[in-house]
Formats: sequence, structure tokens, C-alpha cells
Amino acid sequence: MPQLSPGNKAPAFTLLDAAESKVSLKDFAGRSVLLYAYPAAMTPGCTTQACDFRDNLAAFTGAGLEVVGISPDSPEKLAEFAGEEKLPFTLLSDPDHRVMAKYGAWGEKKLYGKVVTGVIRSTFIISPTGRIEHAFYNVKATGHVAKLIRDLSL
Repeated sequence: MPQLSPGNKAPAFTLLDAAESKVSLKDFAGRSVLLYAYPAAMTPGCTTQACDFRDNLAAFTGAGLEVVGISPDSPEKLAEFAGEEKLPFTLLSDPDHRVMAKYGAWGEKKLYGKVVTGVIRSTFIISPTGRIEHAFYNVKATGHVAKLIRDLSL
């Protein structure tokens, strides 16, 4: 799928969260959303990134951003991840990669010099009207949250 750009309509979705409740993008209507796609719960890089969002959550919520993570993990694994790491934000399960593909966060990427198909670590800022304000692709697990805080002037 092509990558999204500022001004694009954010693709709609309905996915299960860690509690196996349905969550839709329309549930956030009128609010800004920071949606971040990551490969796998409870792996070193993804844990670092999630904990960085947790530890800096006040900067994002203070700017009116609701943080939401999305990965191919099952709701059960997301619940375990959220519990172990005390993650106070929504984690969504996209096991068939359907939603991540719509966002351009699923596809070919280089991993240790080899081309593989998988999650392209990405972050999207979605406006209260459902438009993409920022789309960051191929971000690093470590240091990304600090860079977001700088880039967004939070």
C-alpha cells in the first residue's frame, strides 16, 4: 500500500483492543490521535518504544493527543504486554495486517540486509476531523518518542 501524507483521510478501522472490546477510529471523533504501529509486543525494541510512550504520556495528552498502539498481536498478548509494562493507553490487535496495510505500515522492508514483509514501524497523527496531520515511516524504536516530542514541539 502507498504511504499516507498530510491531508489524506485516515483510513477507518474497527479492531479489538487488549480487553477484546471493539475500538473504531470513529470512537475518537473530535479528538486528536497518535496511532503508532509496532511489530510485536514484549520484544526489546517494541517494549522500549511502548515504555517511552508511557513515560512521556503527559506530553502527548497535554497536547490533546490520545496514544494508541497497533500490532499483529492477539488481544491476549496485548493484555499481557500492557499489564507487564503498565501501559495506560489503548493497544489494538490487527492480526491480518489489514489496517496497517491501509496506513502503509505493512509491507516490504529491509531487516538485517534482507528484504522481508512485515510491520513498518510508523507513527501517525490524526486530526479531530479524521485527517492525517503527520505520517512518520521507518522510525526507530529507541529515541522516536523524544524525536516526536521535539518535532511536534510538545
